[in-house]
Amino acid sequence: MTDWTPLRLSHPDTSPAHAEDRIRSQLLRLIASGSANTRVALLRATGLARSTLNGHLDALLRSGLVELGATEHNGRGRPAQRLGLAARAGIVVAADLGVHTSRLAVADTTQAVLAERQITLDLAQGPEPALDRLTELITDLLGELGIDRAELSALAMGLPGPVDAQTGSPVRPPIMPGWDRFPVGQVMGERLSCAVLVDNDVNLMALGEARSRPADAGPLLFLKIGTGIGGGLVLADGRIHRGSDGAAGDIGHVRVPGADDTVCQCGNVGCVEAVASAGAVLRSVQPEQPALHSIEDLAQALRDGEPTVVRGIRAAAETIGEVVAMLVHSYNPRTITLGGLITASGDDVLAGIRSVVYRRALPLATRNLVLTHSKLGRFAGVAGGIVAAVEHTLSPGGIGSLSGSRT
Repeated sequence: MTDWTPLRLSHPDTSPAHAEDRIRSQLLRLIASGSANTRVALLRATGLARSTLNGHLDALLRSGLVELGATEHNGRGRPAQRLGLAARAGIVVAADLGVHTSRLAVADTTQAVLAERQITLDLAQGPEPALDRLTELITDLLGELGIDRAELSALAMGLPGPVDAQTGSPVRPPIMPGWDRFPVGQVMGERLSCAVLVDNDVNLMALGEARSRPADAGPLLFLKIGTGIGGGLVLADGRIHRGSDGAAGDIGHVRVPGADDTVCQCGNVGCVEAVASAGAVLRSVQPEQPALHSIEDLAQALRDGEPTVVRGIRAAAETIGEVVAMLVHSYNPRTITLGGLITASGDDVLAGIRSVVYRRALPLATRNLVLTHSKLGRFAGVAGGIVAAVEHTLSPGGIGSLSGSRT
């Protein structure tokens, strides 16, 4: 991954804590997020007694989870020594799995990306063959880096379908036959002996996109327009909004008027995904453009200005814009970002959606709204996976296992 900049971590809960792991998690998250990186700053942020703070920091320094950095002098009092998170406090892996393209990244707890690969993974084979292959790819990549698998603290996986994040299982994913209720998180956890976080791929894209921007850019709604249409919402406090059962953001199956004769792969009719996704546009233009066989072909034709494709994409953008205008009233996001190969191939989709949203949504909901392209592009999913895995590693549960393995 080129020009990688560590993403913004969420602030830890700084309410009074007594459990050892919770206190140490607080300290590590404050240091990692840049909120407090000296002993004095940590005292102010946590309200801990100086002796308590020093005891925990000394233990973290001895364990190798925290390192001493440069000394700062502000002109008053004794110089303060900066504290930093150790790069190898833990190793995390992010896997962004797609129907056509998947990506894999290895990073440390400072979010330094050690390796990143585009991989081939056939999800249509079913869960066991696909996860066998994923385990092999992760093991090989760690081996190339000289990293023992025992150093792996967390794996974050994004799947292209509805996911119950609590159980780590897909729930009736339309484009993943045989995966329904398969315990992906449990199986991968047993294979790799680490924590496994399983989520919808667009949720992780939304998280990556939100954390790459200033905190006041939220709430952020991320839309991926590809073979299907998916959405992810990150709240103003930096957390993914999943809803009560993990189904929030599945906007591809919102019904649009006048499309009752269009059957969606979910079994319903008139879904916006069946009418206006890149896959739907590809199917609609193929009678006139039989040489177009893939989304990549469609994107190239759009870049070349092929009239049939341009018309189809602009019509799709207007349809999607109607759904987005409804979402603007429902969620009132501060930022909407668009991802997917088609949106990155020009401004036709962005301009079409933006035009409808500003025409249809009320001024109060749009006066501060920013509607723009993704900053991270194809790396958004692995970026969100990295930050999710790092935050889990630095959580009370995660830091307990790390401390136990290093002290």
